[in-house]
Amino acid sequence: MKKINILIALGGILSFVMTLFICYPSKGAEVLKSVPTNSVLNENGEVDEIDYLYREMQLEGVVTYEAFRQGITGFNRIDSRNKDILALVDFSKPSTEERLFIFDLANREVLFTTHVSHGRNSGGNYANSFSNVNGSYQSSLGFYLTEHTYQGKNGYSLVLEGLEAGINDRAKERAIVMHGAAYSNPSVLASGGRLGRSLGCSAVPETLARPVIDILKDGAVLFIFADQPNYRNQSSFLS
Repeated sequence: MKKINILIALGGILSFVMTLFICYPSKGAEVLKSVPTNSVLNENGEVDEIDYLYREMQLEGVVTYEAFRQGITGFNRIDSRNKDILALVDFSKPSTEERLFIFDLANREVLFTTHVSHGRNSGGNYANSFSNVNGSYQSSLGFYLTEHTYQGKNGYSLVLEGLEAGINDRAKERAIVMHGAAYSNPSVLASGGRLGRSLGCSAVPETLARPVIDILKDGAVLFIFADQPNYRNQSSFLS
């Protein structure tokens, strides 16, 4: 009789535990429920974190996937950053489209999307050629760390430290910064068919220069992307 009572008691305890598990799932179970069913799995059969972030932030059809993947990969390897802010310039897109994206990765939010100009010798509507050479008037690809602001001939501007040797590390020598410019305003598209071009700087619409720069200054990461396999193979942040 005692054995029967013990079995009944154990059965009741087990039933109670199962009820708790079903009604109050763990946080891990909640996270798994929110993972998109079409997420890519890595080689270990786990959800790819960058793919998951891309879909969770609803960037499909807005941000080029490869640009985002490279940007997050490099961002995670830059220990000197002071902010969880990533600015992505996607030069696989034409200047007629918004191609500067600013992400708050801590809160998984898109803070800004806007137009941005490239260097005059990098191309017309598309930026196809890139250089680290002083006087080339071309844009430089790769990862940068933002520094302080200053008031220069192009107004409120942001100093950039190029982090990649031979790719963009002469940014300061070339005075490659971020600033506002009238030729970057979307209104110029109607007459010129594309944005105006800079001397190599990432120039943004005048009205957005201050809010964009204030978010990025003092330790955010800027990544300038183009569909250039040579860059990807040379980059110490991606290889």
